[in-house]
Amino acid sequence: MSYDLAVWKGERPADDAAAARCFTALYDRYIDMEEPEVPPVEQIVAFVSALLERWPDLTEDEDDTSPWATGPLIREARGPLIYFPMRWSMAVEASAYAAGVASSMGLNCFDPQARQLRP
Repeated sequence: MSYDLAVWKGERPADDAAAARCFTALYDRYIDMEEPEVPPVEQIVAFVSALLERWPDLTEDEDDTSPWATGPLIREARGPLIYFPMRWSMAVEASAYAAGVASSMGLNCFDPQARQLRP
């Protein structure tokens, strides 16, 4: 079981419902591949780098300390969006950290399970 999080570059949605619509549109365009595969934008690359400074990429995790449920983590990023899973056992700590990093970088962080923006 995993916990998923979405982070994207763009104007902050007015509320959770607007964020859900924005996430769905971005997911459909970049993840479901209406667009050809698009490399991640610079801000998303920087976000992933910041996460990997805290915990190793799953592909390099020899000590089983990584919260990421997929690797390499950057492969989950397309254009202005990254949608990535975390191990359920580490989701509280890792998602809070990811939300804080996203906020500090001016990115939106959205919990698709609860359909809420993360503060």
